[in-house]
Amino acid sequence: MKRWGLRIGLAILAIYVVFLGVMYAAMTKSPMDFSRFMMVLPMPLMYATPFPPMWAKARAGTVKPGDLAPDFTLERQDHQGRVRLSELRGSRPVVLVFGSYT
Repeated sequence: MKRWGLRIGLAILAIYVVFLGVMYAAMTKSPMDFSRFMMVLPMPLMYATPFPPMWAKARAGTVKPGDLAPDFTLERQDHQGRVRLSELRGSRPVVLVFGSYT
């Protein structure tokens, strides 16, 4: 009887570890892909994970203070074209603001 309990416990642990791996892999994807993953994940499963430390590790990035910012392209605020960060490098300061200040 003890062996069955041990086997069931190990099976549950293995499933949990695989689930954590899948969750971590989803966290490293783009925000759009991660949101699609989270839409189908039952909420009680999310509460069974160490979400904040996993999220911090998965989204930590590799840019350090003093490094050049990665190049990217964004639509202009007036929707009259796009701007690329590398085109502004060296010509004037650039400030990126993420979030809402309302």
